[in-house]
Amino acid sequence: MLKRVFFALLLLLNPALALASGPDQNLQVIPLPRDGEVLVSFKLDEALTDEVRAAIHSGLTIKFVYKVDLRRSSAVWMDRTIASAVVTATVRYDTLTRLYHYSRTLDGRIEFADTTEKEDVAWSALTREFQRLSLFRGTPLEANAEYYVRVRANASPHSNAFVWPWQGDDAMGFAKFTFVK
Repeated sequence: MLKRVFFALLLLLNPALALASGPDQNLQVIPLPRDGEVLVSFKLDEALTDEVRAAIHSGLTIKFVYKVDLRRSSAVWMDRTIASAVVTATVRYDTLTRLYHYSRTLDGRIEFADTTEKEDVAWSALTREFQRLSLFRGTPLEANAEYYVRVRANASPHSNAFVWPWQGDDAMGFAKFTFVK
């Protein structure tokens, strides 16, 4: 009984232990520390459902917000957030021209915007086209220290009938790395 209480207390004090969900997480994260910065790649392994397809084809703008945190693990107290970034991907289908308009912003700045006729390209822009993003340039990292990148994803609009009283994440993933100088 005492071991369970101790483990529960550890989970409360160190959220990184609670995040260790194993290889079945649907948000895959790959950090790449290089030349004083951390490049982040991630992808959401979710198939396009009929419900989401219908929402997109209705002309509704679909938005995926990815909150990316660079964190330092702590053995004793709460993990420390070193830096954060927000990556937003949107898709809107124009029912008149039959084109998908998609875009991505990094911390509110437009990174790119484009159009396509292909549904799979638009879906990929929402879920998979996040390769080697330079989100944490100039962030000082301590040599030989262990860090992790956590990505939390939220989709909008939500189709849930019940609204939770707290902010939740639709998907979450993380990956650890050791910064070697």
